[in-house]
Amino acid sequence: MRYLKNVLYFIGLPVLLVVMWWALTLGPTNFFVPKPLVLAQTFWDVWVGERFWTDFVPSIQRLVIGLVATIVLGVIFGVLIGSFRWLRSFTEPMLEFFRAIPPPVLVPLLMLLVGINDQMKIIVIVSGAIWPVLLNTIEGVRAVDPVLSDTSKTYKITGFPRLRYLVLPGASPQIMTGVRQSTSIALILMVISEMFGSSSGLGFTIVLFQRGFAIPEMWSGIVVLGLVGIALSLISQFIERRVLRWYNGLKEVQHDG
Repeated sequence: MRYLKNVLYFIGLPVLLVVMWWALTLGPTNFFVPKPLVLAQTFWDVWVGERFWTDFVPSIQRLVIGLVATIVLGVIFGVLIGSFRWLRSFTEPMLEFFRAIPPPVLVPLLMLLVGINDQMKIIVIVSGAIWPVLLNTIEGVRAVDPVLSDTSKTYKITGFPRLRYLVLPGASPQIMTGVRQSTSIALILMVISEMFGSSSGLGFTIVLFQRGFAIPEMWSGIVVLGLVGIALSLISQFIERRVLRWYNGLKEVQHDG
C-alpha cells in the first residue's frame, strides 16, 4: 500500500499536467506548441531508432564519464584540502577565482586548447560540476567529530584506515549532497558543450531541430533531457540511501530517543 502511494505521488502531477495540456490544445494551437499525441508520435519516430545510437548514447557516455571524473577528483582533492589547514588557506583564493568563472565561458577556450572532441565536452562537465562535490567534501572533512578524531589519534589509527573508517564516513552526508547537486549541473553542461561545434549529441540535435523549425522534434529532445534528469535523480537517491544507510538509521534512533 505504501509503495502504491509513493507511485501515485510520483506520477500524479505529471499526469495532471499532461491532461491539462491535452485539454488546452483541443482546438487550434500555436505552431510552437505541439499537441500531446503529436509529440508522443514524434518522440517515438525520432528517438526509437538511429538517433538513439548516434545522439542519445554518446551524450550519456560523456555525461557518465564526466560525472565519474567529477566525483573522483572532487572527493580526492576535497579530502586533501580539508585535511590540512595550511593547504586550505593556500588554495582558497584560487578555488574562489575558478569557481566564479561560468563554465560555458570556458567552452570557446577549451575548443582552442583541446579541440572539438569528446575530451573537450567532458572537461566542460568536470570544470563546472566539480565544485559542489569539492566544497562539500572539504566542509565534510573539516566537520568530522573531533572526539572521534582524537580517539583515532590516541589509538594510532592513521593513514588509509583513518581515511576509510573515520574521514570518509564522517564526511559522506555532505559528499552525497555535493554529488546530488553536481548531477544536475553536469546534465546542463553536457547539453551546453554539445551546442558548440558538435556533430552529435542531445544538445546538437535540439539546436539542429530548432534551426530547421522542426518544432515537435525539438520538443521531443527536451522531453528526453527531462527523462534523463528524472533517471539521474532516482539513481542518485538510490545510491545515497545505500551509502548513508547508517546515517539515516542513526537519525531515526536519535529522533525516537
